[in-house]
Amino acid sequence: MTRLSAVELPAMSPAAAVRVVRALGGNRYVEGRLHEVHAFVFAAAGAHHALVEAQTWAARVLSDPTIDRDSKDPALFRAATDKELGAALGAFWGDPGEAEARARLTELLRSVGAEPSGGPLFDEGAEEDVYPVLIDAGWQLLPLARLESERHRGVLESYTELELASARFEEESAVPPRAQLLELPVFGGRELVLPEDEWGELRSPLVVWSSLDATYEDYLVRGVLRAAKVAEPQD
Repeated sequence: MTRLSAVELPAMSPAAAVRVVRALGGNRYVEGRLHEVHAFVFAAAGAHHALVEAQTWAARVLSDPTIDRDSKDPALFRAATDKELGAALGAFWGDPGEAEARARLTELLRSVGAEPSGGPLFDEGAEEDVYPVLIDAGWQLLPLARLESERHRGVLESYTELELASARFEEESAVPPRAQLLELPVFGGRELVLPEDEWGELRSPLVVWSSLDATYEDYLVRGVLRAAKVAEPQD
């Protein structure tokens, strides 16, 4: 199993966090992604051109008598694109209809006895107890050995020649091979319905889980924060 470490991002509003998620998926270092989104999320989100197909799927799934909505049945989850992930998250975090979307999601969660309650967001220690998991999302990044000298010049120039050689050696000699990953924390009802504090910021810092080495991670996270127009943490 690839070891992941937590990268705590600076304080931000839910709307800013959506920009961060979109920037994570839109950078040139992404090789692949796996976003699993629950049917409740698509069903509760308001109308959005990026969600038409996903919402049609959700309506079909939730009306299917052979699928128990009060379960962990994989049929309740859909692999989402980056655009669908951003649109779905934005529906609850910053879009004009967020209050209505949150109310619809609360009703769906209440129907399976899982009405959201207060408590810290993104609690690593409680992830196993999140039910239902609503969003589980992450990206696989290009390995250092496959970065192109021009297209990926930024991160390559962040290393000294010796540091880059050392990092590539560690990457290539890892057994089993180490995937380069950035993952979001698990999102449950609490995260989508009760995200902000009285000042309009996330009640707990957004955390990204990373398997990248320190230089690759620092370059990527700083770039994502700049793209999302979120103030970078002070050194």
